[in-house]
Amino acid sequence: MLPTIAEYAQINWSLFSEMPLIRPPFPSPIIADPTFVFPDDSPDGRWHLFAHSLMGIHHFTSEDGGTWNRNEIVLRNSMRPFLFQEDSGYYLLYESIRHRGFPWQWLPGQPWASAIEIVHSTDLLSWSEPTTLLEPGQPWHKDDVNGSSLSNPCLVPFEGGYRLYFSAGLTFIPDCGFCEPSFIGVAEANHIMGPFEPRNDPIIEPDVNRKYLNLAAGAMKVLQASDGWVAFQNGIYWDSAKDQSGSAILLLSSNDGLHWIQQVGTPVLSPTSGWRRSHIYALDVRYRARENRFYLYFNARSNWHWTRGIERIGLLTGELQQTYRMGPVPGSREDR
Repeated sequence: MLPTIAEYAQINWSLFSEMPLIRPPFPSPIIADPTFVFPDDSPDGRWHLFAHSLMGIHHFTSEDGGTWNRNEIVLRNSMRPFLFQEDSGYYLLYESIRHRGFPWQWLPGQPWASAIEIVHSTDLLSWSEPTTLLEPGQPWHKDDVNGSSLSNPCLVPFEGGYRLYFSAGLTFIPDCGFCEPSFIGVAEANHIMGPFEPRNDPIIEPDVNRKYLNLAAGAMKVLQASDGWVAFQNGIYWDSAKDQSGSAILLLSSNDGLHWIQQVGTPVLSPTSGWRRSHIYALDVRYRARENRFYLYFNARSNWHWTRGIERIGLLTGELQQTYRMGPVPGSREDR
């Protein structure tokens, strides 16, 4: 049985370590957007994590989920991965950059162009040729100055098919000197490989009246509850008191997966100091039944401007109330 929305809101979160677990590989100043699978669900009994640097999407492995070894780059000119498992297959969805490669696409003033692609594997080591799932097609997917962008995929089973949540559009963040995703949308399909049909309008957009969502929508990961849906979203905001931008992880809830409200008034995790000084960014969150614990890997930024900030990966763990224990996630090996 899945937790209720209210039970998700009562999870007790704590940092696994005050120090980052994964640091960026030279010469990239960032390692970001982690997505992972537990050893219970991997082919070799190890933890696997994927995240991107400026060079592409990297593959990491671990024996304990805390100490990570970096392996080969899985995909070049790609970023913001999401790992989806179904039966014995693994599907890696990601943002594919559709113009000049490293390092030119990262330079300020370069118009962006990207779409969402997918690759498939049975062992997390060898991957299929990419298939395009979604191309920019709506006006809110594009910006006349900054370019077009589809990013931050999150795939969720829904009513015999699939929902693909994604970020779109680009908003320039002045004190950072780079763009962040403006909107969050959703597309639907009967099969993992598509074709996906996007809805005409975004489901989340910036709101000047929302403290943590007044600049851009950022990204989100969606989980099912017994009475609806929850999402962990890193909204992008401007703090007028500090005259600085920021990003924090929010817990959202929805009855239908389309109309979302902020479930808890304070963020799950906010910027503080040191390597988490300026922004708390994108994440992946999953439940491990044998521990009755959620694992939430995230990346954080140490400074605002692109010439100074470094992004590293950390971990939050969350425990449900002792009176509640969630069963194995449907489709996981613990469920078999």
